Amino acid sequence: MLSERAKRIKPSPTLSIDAKAKAMKAEGVDIVSFGVGEPDFDTPENIKEAAIKAIKEGFTKYTPVGGIDPLKDAIIEKFKKDNNLNYKREEIIVSCGAKHSLYNIAQALFNPGDEVLIPSPYWVSYPDQVMLNDAIPVFVKTYGSDSFMVRPEVVESHITKKTKALILNSPSNPTGLIYDKKTLEKIAEVVLRYGVFVISDEIYEKLTYDGLKHVSIASLDNEIKAKTIVVNGLSKSFAMTGWRIGFAAGQREIIKAMTNIQSQSTSNPTSIAQKAAIEALTGPQDFITMMLAEFDRRRRLLISELNSIPGMSCLTPTGAFYAFPNTSKLYGKSIGDRTILSSSDLSLYLLEEAKVALVHGEAFGDDDYIRLSYATSINEVKKGVDRIREAVNRLS
Repeated sequence: MLSERAKRIKPSPTLSIDAKAKAMKAEGVDIVSFGVGEPDFDTPENIKEAAIKAIKEGFTKYTPVGGIDPLKDAIIEKFKKDNNLNYKREEIIVSCGAKHSLYNIAQALFNPGDEVLIPSPYWVSYPDQVMLNDAIPVFVKTYGSDSFMVRPEVVESHITKKTKALILNSPSNPTGLIYDKKTLEKIAEVVLRYGVFVISDEIYEKLTYDGLKHVSIASLDNEIKAKTIVVNGLSKSFAMTGWRIGFAAGQREIIKAMTNIQSQSTSNPTSIAQKAAIEALTGPQDFITMMLAEFDRRRRLLISELNSIPGMSCLTPTGAFYAFPNTSKLYGKSIGDRTILSSSDLSLYLLEEAKVALVHGEAFGDDDYIRLSYATSINEVKKGVDRIREAVNRLS
């Protein structure tokens, strides 16, 4: 009955874990959730007031499919100020979240049989979006010893005549690590040599630590800019996950195709959320500074505590709000008749026995790891790692 395409696709593991944790909480179970990548802060008041004003003024009708011009102009200014990138209105599309922007790109670019390079570990939706559009995900392994940055020579070794695009995500979900400019320059040399597009997911751009700054690969020069589609949004930086505003910038022909596709699927992003987005981009930015400082406190505590647990080791993330500890030394350990053989086994054990929700690394393409989001209060971080330590110490 179902299409072959539908049969290939799995539900998002991160959202599934979050749903299970919320269901357990609803039953009265005290769950510490490190599962979903959603800031625990409320959307800033000035942004909410802009939405309320839009409602009161009757800005509740259809808008142009790809977003209203004042929002596109605010996005253009954001790219110029933050990334030293210059775009025109016709090179910008606003969609229903960055995930929707990525899906529109896949629809506009990929043909059946095209190959798309995805550095692994990866965000869970990349492979499925590729497969939904009848293209083939090709995974390019990265390693903690390289700070999970894909090696340019390894990218080149995976390129074939069918390679259409490379997906880059910096700062990264799930690793929390950032690509440096030198590595991006070498990657750009490779993809330009073969005419491969770059899809640059920069949704965590504002969330960086230790004095490090995000660099967009599109900003290196005009040649790589022409082959790059930059994706960003407001969900993470402004605690606006439910507002569903994402955007993309790239070649006019690609953006036009994405807009045509969007016109036949969702039409415009929510009118009210677009007005709120203008305020987010043009209004005070002190909220980000405050949120980032609090994330940094949690990051330092979580990484220190994880690295003190026998059998776990974790690189210090330099961006986003994720920790990605290696837990492979715990595999083979057991408690009673339960043996931990994989990240899925460990995640289920910690959920059921420690009442801690997190995501198994297998969902991100690397079974040696688990992912924890520290987008939760510092008290929950403390409680959660204490529970993890106790549960791990019971394994033998």
